[in-house]
Formats: sequence, C-alpha cells, structure tokens
Amino acid sequence: MRLAPLLEQVLENYPDEVRFVFKYYPRREHEFAAKAAIAAVAAQRQGKFWEFHDLLLNSYNRLNDREIRDLMEHVGLDMQRVEEDLRDPDLLATIDRDVMNGIYAGVTSTPTVFLNGRILRNLTLEGFRAAIEKELARVRNLDDFSGERPKSKKKATTN
Repeated sequence: MRLAPLLEQVLENYPDEVRFVFKYYPRREHEFAAKAAIAAVAAQRQGKFWEFHDLLLNSYNRLNDREIRDLMEHVGLDMQRVEEDLRDPDLLATIDRDVMNGIYAGVTSTPTVFLNGRILRNLTLEGFRAAIEKELARVRNLDDFSGERPKSKKKATTN
C-alpha cells in the first residue's frame, strides 16, 4: 500500500490540524527490514529520511545489503558519517523503542496509522477525512466546555 501520496494529501488539506509522526517498525519476516530501518535512521540524521524512505519503499522486494548501500549513496549520504552512526547504540535504541511502543499500541502490520492514539482502519482519503473531522468536532466540543459550574440563580443567605 502506498500511503505517502495519500498522507501528503491529508497534510495539504489539514496543514494546521494534522501532524504526521513516523515511527520505525521493521517487519520481522522481512530479512532486510531491520537493516533498512537502521539505514533510515542514519539518513534521518543527515536530513534525507524521506528521500531515502521513498527509495526503500520502491525497492522493498529486492533489498539486500548492497541495495541498501546503493540507495544511501544515491541520496548522497556521507558514507563515513553513516559508518559512524551505525556504531552508535542510540541508533538501534531508537528503532527498539519504536518497536516496543508499536507492540504496546497494538501494531500488528505495516503500515499502521493512528489518529490521536486510535488505530485508523479506513486508509482512504475519505476515511482520513471522516476520522479527522470527527476528532476535530470532539476537540471543539471540549473547547466549548469551560469546566465551570453554571452560576446558581439562588442567592446565598447568611445568618
């Protein structure tokens, strides 16, 4: 499923209301998913995550060590810096943290999309629009509620 163009449309339609956050969740059944995720974190550190991400998605069925390296070079990553990053334990910790959070949140496949903590099942533009509008209405209702009790019309008397 190609979510990237759909997510771009959602962000264009809701530029002030929607924030997109990407989390790593390499699929265990894909032999090179973890290596690709590690490479993606290295690309993120050089400001080239999305460019690298898109190439990975287009190459997912032919990924191997050489292909991942070729893609990193293709997007212009500083390979010396990549080698340093690959030795950084924080890089793997980022992925491990995202995987654990995903498991805790109920992620069972990729892609999984959440809207304010709830899994969005209808991954169409209409599904996104309906869910976002419903959530915006809920938030507006919360904003309308001040949390104060209405003033009683009875006047308090003292003795």
